[in-house]
Amino acid sequence: MPTVALSSGPLPVSSLTVTLIILALAVGSFGIGTGEFAIMGLLPDVASTFGVTNAQAGYVISAYAFGVVVGAPIIAVMGARFRRRDLLLVLMGVFAAGNLASAVAPTFESFMLLRFLSGLPHGAYFGVAALVAASMVPVNKRTQAVGKVMLGLTLATLIGTPLAAFFGQLLDWQYMFVAVGITGLLTVALIAIFLPRDKAPKGINALTELGALKRKQVWLTLGVAATGFCGMFAVFTYISPIVTEVAGLNVSMVPVIMAIFGCGMIVGNIFGAKLADLSLMRTIGWSLVLYFFVLIALSLTAHNPILLGVCCFLIGCSFVVGPALQTRLMDVAGDAQTLAAALNHSAFNVANALGALFGGLAISGGYGYESMGFVGAATAVVGFGVFLVSLTLEKIDRAATPVCPAE
Repeated sequence: MPTVALSSGPLPVSSLTVTLIILALAVGSFGIGTGEFAIMGLLPDVASTFGVTNAQAGYVISAYAFGVVVGAPIIAVMGARFRRRDLLLVLMGVFAAGNLASAVAPTFESFMLLRFLSGLPHGAYFGVAALVAASMVPVNKRTQAVGKVMLGLTLATLIGTPLAAFFGQLLDWQYMFVAVGITGLLTVALIAIFLPRDKAPKGINALTELGALKRKQVWLTLGVAATGFCGMFAVFTYISPIVTEVAGLNVSMVPVIMAIFGCGMIVGNIFGAKLADLSLMRTIGWSLVLYFFVLIALSLTAHNPILLGVCCFLIGCSFVVGPALQTRLMDVAGDAQTLAAALNHSAFNVANALGALFGGLAISGGYGYESMGFVGAATAVVGFGVFLVSLTLEKIDRAATPVCPAE
């Protein structure tokens, strides 16, 4: 019978209960993914409502991302002594409240503040949810369990985001946040019903969690995420002009290409997680290499609609690294599991910000939207370099560790 090894030892539960727990956690990741990405398609409506420019409306995306980056480490450290079940309930409750409040924000300034507050639980939720999911399965299936939780995020890009954007435009953009808030409340109910009560962790406190920041492998793993995957976000940020201005397609094809991207994320999430459980570091390394060549191919073939779709699918497949890096952080964090797991999502939001920044600089420099692939390939080289440093230092540390003779 599977067990739930939460904060204080395993609790025997049925296989069905394990499935329902992972489903509950995935519903939360679906809501978070929808809330994060759907707003991108509704910025003109937000700008019109509050009487600001489209560029100013874009600040709400930055406000949310800043909330993720700030919230993940702070909440992880402050919540180190909480039961993981209670922490998940609080995090998703705050997320739900922030999104419901966003729907009735009276001013643009208050809306930005609420988006920042809504982003605070993001990284910590994914981090704690990943730890809970991984604790319920054998060691050789941890990444698959984490991948199933993050499957909600990938489904959000394929289903939640387009639907939320469509109905937000059809009715009113505020309804999108109402729907996301209700999804958050549903997650609270599911976690409360299915996740067993655990005991508060013993010997874990803020200082223990902060100990993760002393581990070089934690920083190197975060560095792979923050630098290596800027390209995926650069392409995603400017996917609309790439589709319309480079490939020459009608704007109605933008959701189709985004859906293809989402399909790639799902495939990478499912099959890549299985590969990572077989060989974690090889999966991360080879994914970076293949991702580099796909980004080069995108810049060279973006004018061809079919090849553009193929490249976007393959770039989406690179999401395999999300669960893989999450598992890698579990391996190198020691006792500071919560902080390290939460920081993974801060790192990816840094990649999000850098991808948009570097992409914008390339466009301003006159290189065109098709250069996003080249921008991403350059950052992938940096990420692979960080990965090689991590791998080399780990081998050196292993060689320097004396092997105890068998008794």
